[in-house]
Amino acid sequence: MKEFSGKKLIVILCILLLFIGEACNKKTVTPASTKAPVTSLPPGTFANPITDGADPWVFKKDNYYYFCQSKNGGIYVAKSEKLSQPGNFSLVWSAPTSGWNRQHIWAPEMHYLQGKWYIYYAAGEAGPPFIHQKSGVLESVTEDPLGSYTDKGMLYTGDNIASPESVKWAIDLTPFYLNGQLYALWSGWEENATTDRTPQHLYIATMRNPWTISSNRIKISSPQQPWEKGTELDLNEGPEMLKHQAKAFIIYSCRESWLPAYQLGQLTLTDTLLNPMEPANWVKTGPVFSGTDKVFGVGHVSFTTSPDDTEHWLYYHAKKSTAPGWDRDIRLQKFTWNTNGSPDFGTPIPAGIPIALPSGEK
Repeated sequence: MKEFSGKKLIVILCILLLFIGEACNKKTVTPASTKAPVTSLPPGTFANPITDGADPWVFKKDNYYYFCQSKNGGIYVAKSEKLSQPGNFSLVWSAPTSGWNRQHIWAPEMHYLQGKWYIYYAAGEAGPPFIHQKSGVLESVTEDPLGSYTDKGMLYTGDNIASPESVKWAIDLTPFYLNGQLYALWSGWEENATTDRTPQHLYIATMRNPWTISSNRIKISSPQQPWEKGTELDLNEGPEMLKHQAKAFIIYSCRESWLPAYQLGQLTLTDTLLNPMEPANWVKTGPVFSGTDKVFGVGHVSFTTSPDDTEHWLYYHAKKSTAPGWDRDIRLQKFTWNTNGSPDFGTPIPAGIPIALPSGEK
């Protein structure tokens, strides 16, 4: 009888331990940006955030949206008819095991240029500290943007194009056309450094083709205004071109990306016939999009239109809490235009608030 009772006690203890373990596994911490359950939203709406992640990118072509992101040492692309639902991401490229771009794949963005898909990204050979970051480009092997890509190599982002080894630290490179000329725009350092707490500036250069920069860089913006200077580090980064009514705007992120004060600034080329390589032709204003007491650290944007092309939308990331760090989620918000042709991004909409679906989205 004693032996039976002892075995029974052991069984009971094991069952209790299993229940305790299961309860611990189910314990979660709710982030500040958790979105409302889909069932709680009115029909025809969505709520932010739409997914986890950072440095979001979306590109619209032939009635489809292509979303691009980096994770697990690779670059992933998703295809969807819905702007508010990126869908499943597929791996299209993995970093090599050696070389300048073997790790720290950052902020990829994809473009359709001259009949092919190109993905621009930043990477480094080592780190932290992240002092080795350079910009590279991938080219699609087929017409399928979710297919395989070939590595076209590092882009030159320095001051002496005759000496490729003089390339400088560069991230967030984006291409754009203006008056028939292809340009590259990115965030970089004035000189390579031994610390990643180095101020970042915005640079521009001409491109011969989607994988070749053909001129020395020109600096067009530095973090000099009070609203773009940080408490720990001064940054201009994540530049993106936005065109409207014969005007060209560069929307960029400033302040520290890991702090709640991260926000957007704007450079305006008041006449697109002006030379974008002349710093004096760019007029700076800001901030043009800032966080609130409910949405923190907004930045690193891309732009697109609704399925029926009647609305303009901002795709960006925000911090999940006010704590320093890079734990972020991705959000979507419609924006309008001011009477002078400049964008009006409004105020970030808090998580869980119903937002009308993009026009034309089923």
